[in-house]
Amino acid sequence: MASPIKPGGPIDRSGKDWRDLLFGLFLVAVAGGALVATRNLNVGNAADMGAGYMPRVVSLSLLAFGLFFCVRGIRQTGLTKALAIEPVQLRPLLAVLGAVGVFALTAEKFGLAIAAVVTVLIASFATREGRLRETVPFALLLSGAAVLLFIKVLALPVPVWPR
Repeated sequence: MASPIKPGGPIDRSGKDWRDLLFGLFLVAVAGGALVATRNLNVGNAADMGAGYMPRVVSLSLLAFGLFFCVRGIRQTGLTKALAIEPVQLRPLLAVLGAVGVFALTAEKFGLAIAAVVTVLIASFATREGRLRETVPFALLLSGAAVLLFIKVLALPVPVWPR
């Protein structure tokens, strides 16, 4: 019987965690591609940001994370085993992506108040521990806070109720 894959991925005899190493190489490649794609944009400085400032900052941050995972994949120790990445679970991923998609499709038609409540209810399916009697009051409270923030404080032209 095969042993289950532990968080952090399979470690070979050399002590390399291939999942972390390959993920780190992927992040480095994406960061490198973004840096090459935005190389001609004006960067500016922190006081006067150009069009290339934020892409450069995000790319360099991604590069740093990629290098971190590469080093972690090469030097697998007891501490990094405890901090290992767990395999992706489909339920939370689909619930959160679905909630964001439903919000994007319903905010304009049904209004911010209803779209926010529906979004929180769908996102609550990401965990098995969510209970409807706890989620509904939280969704109503969060929806009210979103209406206060976006409509009253920021004065955004978003409908509160259905049109």
